[in-house]
Amino acid sequence: MSTLKQLTGTRSDTNAAAPRTLAERAYLSLRHDVVCGKLAPGERLRVEHLKDQYEVGAGTLREALSLLVSDALVTAEGQRGFRVAAISLADLEDVTNTRVMLETEALRQSIRHGDEQWEAALVASYELLTQTESNPDGPEPALWERHNKAFHEALNAGFNSPWSKYFLNILYRHAERYRNINWRLTAAHTSGRDVHQEHADIFKAATHRQEARAALALEAHIRLTHDIVKRQARLTC
Repeated sequence: MSTLKQLTGTRSDTNAAAPRTLAERAYLSLRHDVVCGKLAPGERLRVEHLKDQYEVGAGTLREALSLLVSDALVTAEGQRGFRVAAISLADLEDVTNTRVMLETEALRQSIRHGDEQWEAALVASYELLTQTESNPDGPEPALWERHNKAFHEALNAGFNSPWSKYFLNILYRHAERYRNINWRLTAAHTSGRDVHQEHADIFKAATHRQEARAALALEAHIRLTHDIVKRQARLTC
């Protein structure tokens, strides 16, 4: 098994499957708590405290934290342990630009090379996301994130590049982290943005094999989150 397959196999989205090891369980739990903000940016991660909270031994917890270091969600401080990665507008901008570069190219390649199976999977993921976004009381955030991620992965599934998918998975988690911070601290999610229409525009262009239009719609969709967070940050300064 290649190194990349080992990494993606251990650290892929495992919503549908139970963790295979204690280290994987701890990794997924810690990742969730970092991304949702339960573990705050810059917070010191003390193994002696967290091992009881996550019900694993110190060695297993360090293994899980090391995986999060390679995801750039946690930083290692030499002999001083670990800390939740900091956040900043500069970091968000870098995440956004890199995600746009990789994800729009992956979508272009998927449109060029995706077969009927790719299109059928994309339709299924879009319909599921639409059902979630059509909830009259508003989408449940965790469910929406899961279906949103599945939709973005389905868009890119026709591009046979394990490295691109590996990096996009990491970048998506960082973008999700900023979305969660934004939802928690501001009213940006009620700013009048029509996320479902954004998804509809991307989906329509992709299924009509309109490569340039789909890429532009996807870029606008990704960048709008960055723009809202940046605007809200200026308002709260």
